[in-house]
Amino acid sequence: MIQFRIFLSLVTFLLVQNLEAQVLKKRTTLLMGGRFDISIVAQDTTTAVQSIDEVVAEITRIENLISDWKPTSQVSEVNQNAGIRPVKVDKEVFELTQRALELSKITKGAFDISFAAMDRIWKFDGSMTEMPTAEAIQKSVEKVGYENIILDSLESTIYLKVKGMKIGFGALGEGYATDKCRAMMLSKGIPAGIINGSGDMSTWGTQPNGKPWNIGITNPFRPEKIMSIVPLRQEAVTTSGSYEKYVVFDGKRYSHIINPLTGYPATGLCSVTIIGPNAETANGLSTSIMVLGQKDGLQLLKRYPYYSGILILDTGTTIKTSNFKKMRKSSFLQLK
Repeated sequence: MIQFRIFLSLVTFLLVQNLEAQVLKKRTTLLMGGRFDISIVAQDTTTAVQSIDEVVAEITRIENLISDWKPTSQVSEVNQNAGIRPVKVDKEVFELTQRALELSKITKGAFDISFAAMDRIWKFDGSMTEMPTAEAIQKSVEKVGYENIILDSLESTIYLKVKGMKIGFGALGEGYATDKCRAMMLSKGIPAGIINGSGDMSTWGTQPNGKPWNIGITNPFRPEKIMSIVPLRQEAVTTSGSYEKYVVFDGKRYSHIINPLTGYPATGLCSVTIIGPNAETANGLSTSIMVLGQKDGLQLLKRYPYYSGILILDTGTTIKTSNFKKMRKSSFLQLK
């Protein structure tokens, strides 16, 4: 019995010693047109700093492939040749486009990878003084339409049928980048971290003290209070919201999230937070649900059983998906 107690004490000591040996290093930088917060847990400072450098290099690599505003990227080449010819792209770019196109089909255009061709007639910088005309709104989306994107898997080419069309990944690309960096760090034996790309967050492992990464979710109507604290293991969380950028005309609020089908701002939901295995899918779902609205959005989410969510309506009402509590409890118990 005494020997067992000594053994147990030794194990406890070694575990505590190992936890204390870990260091947490953080860096904030601008990449992909937005802010990235990178947190890495490693056995020593040198490894942590080097790992952050590797994450930054990987995000930069992805940005140079898929950015639709860098003229030398493969996606820009696709856009420049819209209505002219197919463009051969790397397998990575092709498969990302393929997944985005599939989501466009599933949501029937509520999410549309060709939204990049939309005319930016809505301004949310305070310069708008009146509503755009119905004609201008209709014209703004005339070159948007995922049906006109042709993929050739044998040749690994992307072709946009209509001249002036564009594809763009936006925040979906940031989610993809955070997922890729997490996978890279795991393959290198880095025990834990968070890659946060403008709110698209991929996590793995635990904090140096052994506790889970706790992510606070706030209600935009009560920003001073945290509505939910979500413990995460190897999961991702993304939030799409209309509460920061909007305009008001005749007492009606118009948000910056535009419905690609109509050209009008999405209404009904103020915020959508999605939690699941990867940030790319979570971002696609949160964006789609903002456009689809509560009823159709919840129906969409049923197709993705490993994802749960919190929806906040324009009225302030909060709705959690039926699997939210079950999945959070399961996640917490696994962490314990």
